[in-house]
Amino acid sequence: MKQNVYDDPEFFAKYSQFRRSLEGLDGAAEWPMLSSMLPDLAGRRVLDLGCGFGWFCRWARAHGAASVVGIDLSARMLERARQDTDDAAITYHRGAIEDFDFPEHSFDLVYSSLALHYIEDFDSVCARVSRVVGPAGEFVFSVEHPIYTAPAHPGWMPDSAGQQACALNSYQLQGERRTDWLVEGVVKYHRTVAAYINTLIRNGFRLRRFEEWGPNAQELKDLPELESEIQRPTFLLVAARRDPAAG
Repeated sequence: MKQNVYDDPEFFAKYSQFRRSLEGLDGAAEWPMLSSMLPDLAGRRVLDLGCGFGWFCRWARAHGAASVVGIDLSARMLERARQDTDDAAITYHRGAIEDFDFPEHSFDLVYSSLALHYIEDFDSVCARVSRVVGPAGEFVFSVEHPIYTAPAHPGWMPDSAGQQACALNSYQLQGERRTDWLVEGVVKYHRTVAAYINTLIRNGFRLRRFEEWGPNAQELKDLPELESEIQRPTFLLVAARRDPAAG
């Protein structure tokens, strides 16, 4: 079973109090930029990887998507998603993002919000996305910016002699990171910006748009608490299109 921290009662209770959990997409500071990177959804078949409470699934349908499938490993999150959804064109499936399996060309858009940094094998996920969207399909996602995922806790990473060493400046060293976020020992996976982009290219995608999100002047005015986020980008936002020439 893949990591399922969102079903931890303590974690879930704390996460449920976040602004984005209470207000949905309108409570996500990066949403205005991320939504501007989406294609026209009219008539599109959409897959949401790590759908959580189903906010995007319902938004996609309200904006013309023909059908939406949401996948998440958390039973707690899917329970709420189903309670808040009254639409036969939206279906939810419990499962790990790494394991989704649909026929070729099943979707026109695959979307994911702040979930893929929990995935160890990003290359495998990109290969699956490439297969299910087919030629000219779209892949739009957000992750924690690698500047955030890079640091490791002091004492966590062994040095060459097997001793515990501080690895605070570990951007180029990719792989597992353990962090205390809401609860102890949450596992995330660090990749460089180049790794994200080159993995997409290797799997037949062309980068359509790429953003390193940080609050703009209006957002800082509306939400002064975001001031701490201007020192470095918080999120990496990516919109890619499957290259028809890639086969």
